[in-house]
Amino acid sequence: MPQYSPTSVLGPGGSPSVWGEPLRLSWNLRDVLLYAVGIGSRDLRFVYEAHPEFAVFPTFPIRFGTLGAASFASALPPSLGPLTIDAERMLEMHRPLPTAGAAKICSRIVGIHERPKGSSFVEYETLVSDDAGVPYCRLVTGQYRRGVNQLGDIEPFEGAGTTYSNKLAFPSTPPDVTCEQWIPDNQALVYRLSGDYNPLHIDVDAAKVGGFDQPILHGLCTFGHCASMLLGALCDGDPARFKSIKVRFSSPVFMKSSLRVHAWHDGPGRVLFQAEVDGRLVVAHAYFEFHEAPRAAKL
Repeated sequence: MPQYSPTSVLGPGGSPSVWGEPLRLSWNLRDVLLYAVGIGSRDLRFVYEAHPEFAVFPTFPIRFGTLGAASFASALPPSLGPLTIDAERMLEMHRPLPTAGAAKICSRIVGIHERPKGSSFVEYETLVSDDAGVPYCRLVTGQYRRGVNQLGDIEPFEGAGTTYSNKLAFPSTPPDVTCEQWIPDNQALVYRLSGDYNPLHIDVDAAKVGGFDQPILHGLCTFGHCASMLLGALCDGDPARFKSIKVRFSSPVFMKSSLRVHAWHDGPGRVLFQAEVDGRLVVAHAYFEFHEAPRAAKL
């Protein structure tokens, strides 16, 4: 298994790495349980610590995206919390996290792209590993920073024009898998306790600053709901079969709505999927990858 290290990504001639200094973060049983409830899981494997197969829900580390980014990230023009929104997210799992423990988190900016109407699109890559550098997972985060007319004076860096963003071609046939989950009126109130305190998701006035009439569900909560539904539908809820998930958020999800996922098989252990609310597309250009058969237990 490869080891991730900030010094493994250097520019030509050994120029300084664009990776930020690693942060060491810990989590406990309560964090794991709260996250699972926050994404609407009712599977006892994720919400009951005494279950014989109790485990961390696979998308739990999505919470770590962008932490430990290189210091020049602070040179980006500021964007108010309600004007900073998730655009895309990807999580690639190498091995499960323990139900309580610590990890090294290291991030870098891989792309800064100007967008019309006073916004920018910033992409980060994040590596999560143990103290020995053995990876748990890799994350990619794409954020829209609205209200930014100019990107400012950002020092050029290796990979500055890189993008992980891409569009997927979907079949015109009916979906192979459809699943649905209700978003209750307090879902954002619960999910924010996992650490995302952007007022856009709780404060009506902040939501209006962001251009919405009411608070919207966290994009990462929608992300978790999609993963939960697909893990249940395709993997019998077995977290060991999870490999990766990538989504593009296309419009907001509001509380008291039904989130419906449509998925199409795209080869062994992979589906393409979209999510909609009342016929309105909220997740697009998304995929979910998984192990087709249960992984053999390690001795």
